[in-house]
Amino acid sequence: MHICFLSQEFPRKGAIYGGIGTFLSTFTSQLIRGGHQVTVISITYKGEFSIENLNGVTLYSVPRSNLKFLNWWRNYREIEKIINEINQKTPLDIVEGSELNFAFLRKNPTIKYIIRLHGGHHFFAEGENREIDRWKGFQEKRSFSKADGFIAVSEYVKKHTEKLLSFNGKPVEIINYPIPLDKFYKAESSKTVKGKLVFAGTTCEKKGIRQLIAALPIAAKKYPELHLEVYGRDWLFQDGKSYVSYLKETFPAEIMEKVTFHGPVSHDDLPGFYEQAEICVFPSHMETQGLVAPEAMAMGKPVIFSKTGPGPETIDHGINGWLCDPHNPEDIAGLIVEAMNRREELPKIGVAARAKVYSKFEPELITKRNLEFFQKILNS
Repeated sequence: MHICFLSQEFPRKGAIYGGIGTFLSTFTSQLIRGGHQVTVISITYKGEFSIENLNGVTLYSVPRSNLKFLNWWRNYREIEKIINEINQKTPLDIVEGSELNFAFLRKNPTIKYIIRLHGGHHFFAEGENREIDRWKGFQEKRSFSKADGFIAVSEYVKKHTEKLLSFNGKPVEIINYPIPLDKFYKAESSKTVKGKLVFAGTTCEKKGIRQLIAALPIAAKKYPELHLEVYGRDWLFQDGKSYVSYLKETFPAEIMEKVTFHGPVSHDDLPGFYEQAEICVFPSHMETQGLVAPEAMAMGKPVIFSKTGPGPETIDHGINGWLCDPHNPEDIAGLIVEAMNRREELPKIGVAARAKVYSKFEPELITKRNLEFFQKILNS
């Protein structure tokens, strides 16, 4: 097959990128390994038009239009033009995008279009209890109407998206993100640092970092050696103020002495940070699937994740990890203490965590399921 992805997040080597970039890196490498042809079209905010080959993926970088008010229209026309040019040279089977990508794209009738639900505007507006932006809401509905099929990265994102948007009777499949198990290897127990808690992700309210910090002094009453290492980029308020600065102003100095902010890190460096953790804690308020929890689990690390969202799809509470109330510092602290109380059992829980990841997020299994769905859409 020849598959084209529309995404601004396709990662270049050594770049800092998030969940969609991680997914694309893992999935496209599996497709290339299987003999498929992969193209990515990316709108960039700086630089010139370029075509390059990155590990077998043909990446088209298209500068974002500066045309006032109509830049969105110009961007869509440029993507459409490139799709048609590619299709003439090496016919495309599938064009895949996220929730908004097809809103103003004129479909080529020889190609099938698939939306992967990474978490769109309607989904996060509901999850964060805010109103739907009329313009973004309109675009998302229009984009959905053009898709030939949908892939949801968790049951949770499917269920909550379909409450707000119609799949228009088109096929929908739940297929998790793949976890690169060669990168997230089995951790060496000798490298674990006693009392080290690791958090990875954007340092912002919806990732639950504030509640996690509030849980620290409660848990530290029993385990004073606890120290939280935070890996991830800072988030900025609308006025430009740093969320890390806000946290430092919110909590007393004696609490913040137990927290170290490392800032953004390369995805390639994450395994080394997870390896040192005694426990990994990710009390996110809202996720479509979340990659950090299964990544750490793949390394055999005990993980505390959220009982909201896709948490129960990822972790069996008390068996291969724990699920917390991400809004409740006392609950988070209680589970940290419970995990520390079971220190002798943590290796066994880590083994169970690895087994869960291998059964649910193994890249070859996930790739096979995606290709079967693509073929189903092509045959429809």
